[in-house]
Amino acid sequence: MAIRDILEFPDPRLRTVAKPVEVVDDQIRALIDDMFETMYDAPGIGLAATQIDVHLRVLTIDLSDEHNEPLVLINPEFEVLDEEPHKYQEGCLSVPGFFEDVVRPQKIRVQALDRNGDTLDFIADDLLAVCIQHEIDHLNGKLFVDHISALKRNRIRTKLEKKHRLEAAHA
Repeated sequence: MAIRDILEFPDPRLRTVAKPVEVVDDQIRALIDDMFETMYDAPGIGLAATQIDVHLRVLTIDLSDEHNEPLVLINPEFEVLDEEPHKYQEGCLSVPGFFEDVVRPQKIRVQALDRNGDTLDFIADDLLAVCIQHEIDHLNGKLFVDHISALKRNRIRTKLEKKHRLEAAHA
C-alpha cells in the first residue's frame, strides 16, 4: 500500500473522464488499497481514482470515525429516488480548505461492483448519497466547485493557484 499524491484544483487532469474498469483484478485491488490509505491519511471520507491521477471508475468512501466501514464502488451509477433538493456543505481533498453549500438529491439508488467484482445494488441517503454523487462527479471530470457560482469558483481558483506558486517557490 502507498499514499498517493492528490491532484488539486485547478489541475486540468481533474477534468479527465474516467474509463470503466474492464476486469476487477489484483491490480485494481492494489489501487483500492492505495486509495483508502491516501484517503485516511489526508484525512477524508471519499476519494475518486481521478483525484490520484488514475482515470478509472473507482471510488472509495468511509463515513465512520474509526475507519472501519470501507465502501468500494467500481463503475458506479446512480438514479435519483427523491427529487427533493437538499443542501449540504461540501469540501474536497482536491480543493483543500474550502467548503461551500451544494444542492443535490438526498436519496439515490446505486449500482456498482465491489472490490471482488460482485454486484452491489443499494439505496443511499443523506451524507452517503451526497458523498457518492460528489465522487461520481470526479469520475465524470467535475468538481463540487462546478456547482457554485463562477465568482466563488474563481476566488477559490485564485487562492489555490497562489498557494501552489508559494509551495513551488519553497520546494
